[in-house]
Amino acid sequence: MESKINEFLNQNVNSVEILPTLYSFIFCVIASFVLKEVYLRKSTTIAAKKQIASVLPILATIIFIIIVIIKSSIALSLGLVGALSIVRFRTPIKDPEELIYLFLSIAIGIGYGSGQITITTIIYILIIIIIYFYSSNKDGGDAEYNLVVSWENNNLEFKEIIKIIKKNSKELKLVRSDLGDGQNTIVVLITAINNDQIIDILNKEFLKIDSNIKLSFFEANNNF
Repeated sequence: MESKINEFLNQNVNSVEILPTLYSFIFCVIASFVLKEVYLRKSTTIAAKKQIASVLPILATIIFIIIVIIKSSIALSLGLVGALSIVRFRTPIKDPEELIYLFLSIAIGIGYGSGQITITTIIYILIIIIIYFYSSNKDGGDAEYNLVVSWENNNLEFKEIIKIIKKNSKELKLVRSDLGDGQNTIVVLITAINNDQIIDILNKEFLKIDSNIKLSFFEANNNF
């Protein structure tokens, strides 16, 4: 009875072919590094962009190894489901665009790991083409940012701060204001006119009226 159970558990373990698997792995590595470059060039994300990009090839190859292993054994696939059920991801994905690229990296690993080289390559190339055309048509000036302005000069009026921000943004929404003796802080959600120069422009404008004013500027999809 025990020998039959062992035979069932290991019936497909030795069925992995070395050369086709290595061939698929090479395609997986190439596709994952191409995805990394596409993400760096076309993603509109600012925060942690290089960190996410460096993860994509590693994620694809790890998924590839997992698929190669579990496809050879029903027992291993069931064991993997049990192992993954106890995994908890404690770092939230703050930008939906990051999630898209992570899923595409996982799809690359699954496709090549299962030996579906031709169909995976064709669909992957089509997706990359779609990303390029879609990203080329996006208006980069519509990105939203959180701007935190802090100042101690009580003679500097709130409306003067808002006037400077309005002049250099397409849209403005007041999120929070703390005005009082000694310390004043406002948090504003803005749509930048020029993403590349907005920080320098606002910094120069505010320094003209108060050399001690402090600015914090970050993407709206991040928590503050």
